[in-house]
Order: sequence, then structure tokens, then C-alpha cells
Amino acid sequence: MHSRFSRRSFLGAVAGASGAVCLGRALAGAALAGGGTARRYHVSLNAREIERDPRLISVVRDAGVTDVWLAGFLYGDWFSTPEELAAMARRLEREGLVPHAINVPLGHPGDALGARDGNVPVTPPGSWRMAERPDGSRYSGTSVHPPAVEENAEAARAIAEAGFTEIFLDDDYRVAMSPSVIGGCFCAECRQAFLALHGWGETQWQALLGAVAERRLTTELEAWVEYWCDQLTGMLRTLEAAAPECAIGPMVMYMGAEKAGLRLRDYRFGLFRVGELMFSDAAFASVRSKTNELFSSLFHRRYARPELAYSETTAYPHDALSGANLAAKLNVSLLSDVRNTMYMSGLTPFPIDRWEVLGPAMAANAKIHERIAGHRPRGPMKHYWGKHGRYVGEDEPYSLWLALGVPFEVCDSMPLDGWVFLGDADAAGLRGSRLRGSATPIARSQGLCGEPPWQAVAEHLSDLFAWRRGILPSLGATPYVQEEVPVVLGWYPTVPAVVAWNLAEQPQRVTIMSEGRMVARLHLPALDSAIAEGGAVPRNPS
Repeated sequence: MHSRFSRRSFLGAVAGASGAVCLGRALAGAALAGGGTARRYHVSLNAREIERDPRLISVVRDAGVTDVWLAGFLYGDWFSTPEELAAMARRLEREGLVPHAINVPLGHPGDALGARDGNVPVTPPGSWRMAERPDGSRYSGTSVHPPAVEENAEAARAIAEAGFTEIFLDDDYRVAMSPSVIGGCFCAECRQAFLALHGWGETQWQALLGAVAERRLTTELEAWVEYWCDQLTGMLRTLEAAAPECAIGPMVMYMGAEKAGLRLRDYRFGLFRVGELMFSDAAFASVRSKTNELFSSLFHRRYARPELAYSETTAYPHDALSGANLAAKLNVSLLSDVRNTMYMSGLTPFPIDRWEVLGPAMAANAKIHERIAGHRPRGPMKHYWGKHGRYVGEDEPYSLWLALGVPFEVCDSMPLDGWVFLGDADAAGLRGSRLRGSATPIARSQGLCGEPPWQAVAEHLSDLFAWRRGILPSLGATPYVQEEVPVVLGWYPTVPAVVAWNLAEQPQRVTIMSEGRMVARLHLPALDSAIAEGGAVPRNPS
């Protein structure tokens, strides 16, 4: 049975359980710090599944998991009673695991929890209002109308008073139905509040609807996006005020940004789940799926502190990703310097056999990560996702260049040098601008290009490798993969080291070159990484 608890009933139930869990600030600090540069592994579970299969605790712990996040308040319902949460936290502590809480604050436009027993509500309670699209149709989830914020604040307070000191806001924290959607609620009440704030009327509203439909970054659309960013940031601040002893952070969906109500700079110093998307073997299979996943994680790391950054290593449904592909996803965190891996699969755990593959992979990945954590990747390829991409783009980054085996670095603003592969929205937005510096902007098609030095390169590996042949002589001391195979290459000149991630489903032997000489030969298992470090690796970027 699901129970919907008030704060009073929650506290009464917890008070009745003597010796209720007390995690404490010191324990929370140790968990959040993750050992500084050390990789740390977490899993999202729930009390019912642990009771159903007691092996889960020992299996995940023996694989290398240190922290367990328990499902708490799910869009208006308590998934587990307060007594169950407290009792399970105590049990996890006895088993040497650190417990935390996960709330799903707003819900999801569809079932994203995959409960085994089918009794979990997939929509918020009737007292919560639905969101409205520009055409007037409605959907459940991702709506911040009252009383959603107030009830979530009560839940955060109750969880804090039960002894927990960290809460993630999960699945997802946003006001957009899905990636690429320009979010916000277009109902009459929200329309009136928005227009009144700016002193606008029907003319500006119609201009806004047209800009949303055409994805044009106008004054009205930018104001709309910022308005909803204010609402979502305000909700988080309300929860923090209700539970000041708790660290509370959002799960940010794949490429999540301002158009989904997420002004990422507002979350810069707290818990932060970077967005991923490829939750099944079919979705993750292509090389571009892997580079898209890495692109999103690198983009979000512009805003997240590495020791407080968490992955979204998710399978949905719970058995949709093989052990090999779950292990491959570890390399996204490795190359993004995301120190915490969070395994998720809705409310149904991974099949037990996945942990047989993950355990050794986690240990090996952590060893490489320890060598490069805190070191900035450098290179002539520039990773950039700009304002047009964040406000009106379709979340289709030009990412396949990451597979060219040439080092890259992540930029907060339009780079002044190097090669910058622009998504369509950013290319269109910058096309008529006067660019500073010597950077070469590259778009997918000639129609998106401005005047030279703009270049058009189709986003296909064959076209990209053909283009790469022309720039190799100019790389100087920059290392690169000699072979034309899909490999991501991170270069860390302050170690010095290079890390290569094989994006192919078969092993590769690759040669790392610099200034016409071989730096290293690496054997790369299928979908896995290897590191080369030492005197042969160049120390200074070109």
C-alpha cells in the first residue's frame, strides 16, 4: 500500500521508532567528498526490493558500491513509509553502506519508474495541477503549480528530521516534457503572471508562441525561459529553506538547460546529476549515441563541481542495458571527471548478473580516473554548446567529432582558437556574427555556414576522417590516434597522460602519434579505455 503522509504523521511515525537513523554531517561530508579525487559508486534502490531480495545489499557492496539512495517521496506519494525508510537506512549502515534519499518532486510525463508490482501511481495526485502545452493540451508531470512545491518542501523537511542529509530530486527536475522541448506551462494563470511581470499584453504573447513554434531566440522567448528558470530555482531554494541541514540537488536530463527551466549556473555549487539518455542497448549502440552521451556530460560539467557531480548511469527498463554497455558508460564519467557514478533502473533493480561484469570494470575505471582527476583536458578540438543551443536548440549536438582521436577541451564561451563543431542552433545564431580570434567554426551543412573561415563537414565518420587528414600536419606536438577508428582521446598535459576510449564493439590496437613520432601503443578492449602516461606524452599544448 502507498501512503500519503503529512509532515505530522511522518514525524510521529519516526519518533515511534527508537534509535532512528542518524547519518550526521560528518558522514555526509565524507560521502559527498568521495575521497577528493577518488571515484565513488552509488546505486538507487528501494526498501521493498531489498526486502524482496536480500542478496542485493551484499552483491552491490561486493561489486564496489559504497552508497545507496532510497526512494522516498514520489510526486505526492510516500513510496515507503517513514518507518521503512528509517529501518532500511539503519540496515544499510550496519552493512557498511551509506544511505541517502531520492525524491521525485514533479513526476514524469509517462511511467519512468518501472515498478515490478505495478501498484505505483504514474501520475501525481488529483490535487496537483497538470501542465499545459502551447496548443492547450495538458499532460501530467513537470508542473510546479501549487501545492507541488509546498508538499515537496514538507517532504524534504520530514526526510531531514528523519536523519538524512542528502536528497536528490530525480526523474527529472525540469519544466519541459522531454529533451529539446521549450518548456513551461502555457495555461491562462501562468500566461497572466508572466505578462504582468513584464507589463506585456496579447501582442507579446502571440510573439512568444510564434517564437516557441519556430525556435527563434527573441526577447519574448528569452524572457519566458528565464521566468521558468526562476520558478524551478525558486522551488529548490524553498526546499533548501525547509531542510537547511540537507544537501539537495537536481537530476538534470540529457542536454538539460535553460529551455527546460534549468539555469545551470544556479546549481554550480551543489549536488548535480549530469544528463544522459541512452538507456538501452539499442539506443547506446551507435558511435554517435556514445559521443552524444559524452557531449551532454561534458556540457554539464561546465557547471558542476567534479566531487559533487553524479552520472545518470541508467537502464530503462531495468534489464535494457547489457553488463558490457553499463560498463562502457563508466567511460563517460571518466572523461568528464564526474567523480560519482549513480546506477539507476527505476524501481526494479538491475539483474543480479550485471554486477558480475560491473565490479571489475568499476575497479579498473577508478584506477584510470585517479590518475587524471582534477586535470584539465586540452586540445585543438573545442567542445562548446552555446546560448542558442541552450535556449532554442533541438538537443542534437554535433558530437561525432569526439570520435576522431584528436584531443579536445571544454569551453564556457565561444572559443578564440581551434576547431569548433557547432550544433545547428548555435551555427544559425552565430552565422552573421563577427567572431573574435582564429577559431574555425564548423557546421553540418553549407547552409548553416557563415563566411570563411567557416567550414561545412557532414556529421558522418567518413566525412570527418577525410577532413581530419587535412588538419593532421598542423597539430604539432598535440597527440592523436594514427588509425582512422572511432576513439575518444583525452590529453592531460599536466599529468602528462592520454586516455583513449574505444567506441567500437571490437578490440582495437591504436598508435598515439605526436610530431611525427610514436608516443604510445595502446590495446583497447571493446568499448573500454586505456591510459598512457609518462615522459613520452607531450606536456605542453600546441
